[in-house]
Amino acid sequence: MNSRERIKKVLQHQETDRIPIHDSPWGATVSRWRKEGLPDDISPEEYFGYEIVGFGADITPRYPVKTLEKNEEFIIETTPFGGIRKNFRDYTTTPEIIDYKIKSKKDWEEVKERLYPDFTRVDWASGLTNNYREYENGKFIVYTSGVGYDLFQSYIRTEQLLIWMIEDPDWIREMFMTSAQLTIEMAKMMIEKGFRFDGAWLFDDMGYRNTSLFSPQTYCNISLPVHKMLCDFFHSKGLPVILHSCGNVKVLIPHLIEAGFDCLQPLEVKAGMDLIELKKEFGDKLSFMGGIDVRLMSDPDQNKIENEIKTKINFAKKHGGYIYHSDHSVPNNVSFQQYKRVIELVKKYGQY
Repeated sequence: MNSRERIKKVLQHQETDRIPIHDSPWGATVSRWRKEGLPDDISPEEYFGYEIVGFGADITPRYPVKTLEKNEEFIIETTPFGGIRKNFRDYTTTPEIIDYKIKSKKDWEEVKERLYPDFTRVDWASGLTNNYREYENGKFIVYTSGVGYDLFQSYIRTEQLLIWMIEDPDWIREMFMTSAQLTIEMAKMMIEKGFRFDGAWLFDDMGYRNTSLFSPQTYCNISLPVHKMLCDFFHSKGLPVILHSCGNVKVLIPHLIEAGFDCLQPLEVKAGMDLIELKKEFGDKLSFMGGIDVRLMSDPDQNKIENEIKTKINFAKKHGGYIYHSDHSVPNNVSFQQYKRVIELVKKYGQY
């Protein structure tokens, strides 16, 4: 059974030979692993057998990217969203946005004019070739895109975006819809021109440590119509939809199901997302991906990570509906040997 067959069955809540495996190590983590035994000529995806491969389009307004300052510690540059960003060179932290493009409706109108579907938004050369290769390798191929609230944090200062969501929800919904429509049009173009997909993976962080960043009522008023439009489109193509949303988004889950999402990822343990609890409550309607506490991977007592994997996977894998992933991404305090053991344990307890 290949990855495509395995993940399709799992997302249909069917048991297969084993649970699928996917993960997201930091770039700095991979650099560490190279020094500790990961061969230079093999990617982590190939070495550990990750099963999902993503392809997408450039849905930014494509403002010019320019380096404003660079030193041994960080790089400050303009962004394709029209802002200014500071990033540490080892990319171990979330970039700091120094300036944002949209501060008024006039700014949005300027951005909106640049959000049109265009052939040049896609890597047709290596992208299409790699898409064919991964499809022939049996990988589960997803169309990837940022959407909604999370995407617009690249345009608008977070505090201001949250205020506008309350004060002017119609305007914010229009912005989210405009970008989502571009996502759909580019997916159509890629499919028509030869890209093959098995699903979609959309990214919209809507939670923090304690709960969602906005109320379920605000979600239903602004984001639900956007998410439903996206899910309806991908479902019309026979493609299940995975949602990445960090933080604690449990209060939104009934509405995410209403929107049409098929799977929720990454289930951050430190934010209170409990895989077993979620599986019990929503497992008949929603699949899950993640929920394995990454903090335990580097713990000197390796019995802790084994117990974590054994307990959660043995429960979550029942009746399908679960894909292994860390509860966010793998940081560089996890050694190569520690992570190798994680995958060995996932394979051991993930068998049906």
